[in-house]
Amino acid sequence: MTQLTRRGLLAGAAGVGTAALLGGQWPRLTGGDIPGRRDDSLQIAILGTNQDAAARQSLVEAFNVHHPDIPVRLQAVQGTDWADFFAKILTMVAAGTSPDVCVVATEGAQLFAERLAEPLDRFVRRDAEEVQDYFDDVHPSLIEAFMYKGSLYQMPIDFNAANMYLSTEAMQRAGVSYPPETWTHEDFLDMARQMRQAGGRGFVPFYWTNRLWGGIVPWLYVNDTSFLTEEKAPGGDWLWDRFYPDHQGAYSGGYLWEGSNASDPRVAESFEFVRALVEEGLGTSPAQGGGNELVGQFSGGSIGMTPAGGFWVEGLNAAGLTPEDYDVTYFPAWRSQRHQFGASGYAVLRTSQRQDEAWEWVKFCTSLEGMQLAFPAPSTTPTRRSMCNEDLYTGKGPAHWKVFYDTLDRFPCVPIPAPPQQAAVETALIKNVLGAVTGSAAALPAALERLDADLSRALEA
Repeated sequence: MTQLTRRGLLAGAAGVGTAALLGGQWPRLTGGDIPGRRDDSLQIAILGTNQDAAARQSLVEAFNVHHPDIPVRLQAVQGTDWADFFAKILTMVAAGTSPDVCVVATEGAQLFAERLAEPLDRFVRRDAEEVQDYFDDVHPSLIEAFMYKGSLYQMPIDFNAANMYLSTEAMQRAGVSYPPETWTHEDFLDMARQMRQAGGRGFVPFYWTNRLWGGIVPWLYVNDTSFLTEEKAPGGDWLWDRFYPDHQGAYSGGYLWEGSNASDPRVAESFEFVRALVEEGLGTSPAQGGGNELVGQFSGGSIGMTPAGGFWVEGLNAAGLTPEDYDVTYFPAWRSQRHQFGASGYAVLRTSQRQDEAWEWVKFCTSLEGMQLAFPAPSTTPTRRSMCNEDLYTGKGPAHWKVFYDTLDRFPCVPIPAPPQQAAVETALIKNVLGAVTGSAAALPAALERLDADLSRALEA
């Protein structure tokens, strides 16, 4: 079964997902094109095409084996990215044609929690014995990413941390070895320079794209900072005490990103590091290329390193790469080795008149049976630890495929900063990153001042 994952959905804009999706663009729809209710089925909205919805039909059929009394209809809502998708869901809600359940990525988790989604607390408490197996199998950091002000709004089904992919050809040509897991940003710089010296025309040691996931944020995180302030809400003990009794207060009621942190000196330090990479020819300008080009360049040996998660394995395999052609490791350390990740899951909408049936869908899709149906191939990283095994990666995955899930165990891991105003925040970030890393060092302070002002306005909206 072909599964359109949270990262596959972003493929066109962000360069992630399967090779078939990378670089793709969907036509923008008008309100009249958005599907509404046609029957009394449980309506599940996904970002994608009718073909993508059809590919999930086996999941619907398996659900109906357990719940023959709950008819399900998948609604494919086309969009160029998550922000476009979320805007269309808002239009459907305003028009009175709201779905019952919606796939939501980290980018929209707090937007939905604030405006659209029903807390799952009462369902999880009621059916704690049934969902115990899920929480036993899922890292608590992934759960915390979908807590908001003490309540749980989604049970994530897949995630991807920003790991570092390495081209075997580029490493061999430069005479460099697979790095130790605690390699630093200076080690990264040395490797990039050796790759550049050994590479030919058109070769670039480090490729990155200007976006929220995998852009400037990983460099901020490993430098122990972020472009937004970060706090944690109180609450959530009802979940942590029940399902993670050994948590010892490590987890919270969810993240709060409520202010700009662009004036932090460490933000400037991180931006300058990336700006210098671009200036020295060690890294691409973030304005260059897209997903399709990225797969082609990496598979062609003209890229040495790039940040990506487990979602890329299936795409590289489809592009003709073997497990021996590349490898993956953790993002290099700086002041910390804090990793970013993004995840997704199903949200039950508060406007739904079928919330009990919607919860049954969520329970099934987070069960081992449901997730195995949804993720038969390494097109993402399943949130269930037990599914990230040799059976999933044999013949396709790199030698160090365990990195994908072990990132959660080995290092602090935090979701990408996505407050309820995420769309405006990401727009402000992308606009100002471009100017900051493609200009001179002398121009960087002014670029960060503009970023700070734009972020502050976005967060006030």
